[in-house]
Amino acid sequence: MVHKNTVCIWYDNGALDAATFYAETFPDSEVVAVHHAPGDFPSGSQGDVLTVEFSVCGLPCVGLNGGPAFRQTEAFSLQVSTEDQAETDRLWNAIVGNGGQESACGWCKDRWGVSWQITPRILLEAVTSTDKALAKRAFDAMMTMHKIDIATIEAAIGHPR
Repeated sequence: MVHKNTVCIWYDNGALDAATFYAETFPDSEVVAVHHAPGDFPSGSQGDVLTVEFSVCGLPCVGLNGGPAFRQTEAFSLQVSTEDQAETDRLWNAIVGNGGQESACGWCKDRWGVSWQITPRILLEAVTSTDKALAKRAFDAMMTMHKIDIATIEAAIGHPR
């Protein structure tokens, strides 16, 4: 199925491995199709995996095995909203524990270099609140974290547990 808008993510040569990992890790995610190169290309040969169609949390994506010419940066990230600490921990730990690395404020990077924001819904609601003092307290608490701790955010905004 061709979507009107699809996120294309450039990989050195790990698109299928990445798509498979995402499908196993994130809800409403799947590998849809694997396409092999019809001819030789700068970073591969005819028959190699060229593109992989997949979805992450329902978002249509295509992974392109484009070779080492371009690298991922934090300027692009996939943000996943979580409902509770268990889901936040599971997704964060899956990414970081599979060769990824931690970053600040709920950001982490998978082993293919793709940046993720594993962001609890309560944090998103708090930092965008019309109550500017509440938003600032949530923001200040977030700025001290790597993986987001929901209990700390709730304490900062005075949310009863």
